[in-house]
Amino acid sequence: MEDPLALTVGCTFGLHSIQPVSAIMQVAPRLEAGVSIHAERWDTSAGHHGYVDGYGNRCERFALAAGDSQITYEADLVLSAPADLIELDAPEIPVASLPDEVMNFVMPSRFCLPDELGHEAWQRFGDLEPGWGRVQTIVDYVHQHLEWVSGASNPWTTAADAYRAGQGVCRDFAHLAITFCRALNIPARYVFGYIPNIGVAPPPEPMDFAAWFEAYLDGRWHTFDARNNVPRTGRVVVGRGRDAVDVALITSFGPLTLTDFEVRATPPA
Repeated sequence: MEDPLALTVGCTFGLHSIQPVSAIMQVAPRLEAGVSIHAERWDTSAGHHGYVDGYGNRCERFALAAGDSQITYEADLVLSAPADLIELDAPEIPVASLPDEVMNFVMPSRFCLPDELGHEAWQRFGDLEPGWGRVQTIVDYVHQHLEWVSGASNPWTTAADAYRAGQGVCRDFAHLAITFCRALNIPARYVFGYIPNIGVAPPPEPMDFAAWFEAYLDGRWHTFDARNNVPRTGRVVVGRGRDAVDVALITSFGPLTLTDFEVRATPPA
């Protein structure tokens, strides 16, 4: 039985605009089983209010004045089951037997293109035994094929672009693995959030939001991470969707420049 894990997660954004701008942010943890939010705080002079989108993600709408703005968010929470769950015998479900509500996650989406990379997926993974092992083999391949390079992709980079370039950032790792899974009729969805550095050496780059994915096996969603490719402790989900377009960190309806950025995810001192 796992012990619960207390964490403080949060972020700070410095922003600049030449005119008043409306914007949406997704930085607050999802409200779901296993996550208890004990306190959360917004610190900003901008007017804002929250809502929940069609995927169950918590979004915050801001009215930003012209000039410089700063937005800080922080939450104190407890995870009841903080470690990644590994279920090596979880089987795939034949596409004809998939529930209606997961079919959207087998289809192509803006950044995940199973129709474009379907031949590669079936050539590399089609003969493997269906189930957890096949998804993990996809993860292993993507982890090896893509080199993590800061700034290697842009907001328009698709999974096929990253596959051909052989490099990307964490969202590209997730998009490519999702694409291969969907090409094999395995429902897969994009996830992003906070991952603390618990039980691993801190990376040389500053902490950032992380992207991973979930595959639908044995009747429920399971966590996989092509970027890190090791079990992690303390994942805090902020958003889920078809791909990164559904869970954009910031959506601005006008010109907005990011001038400062910091992400935090640590056990309380």
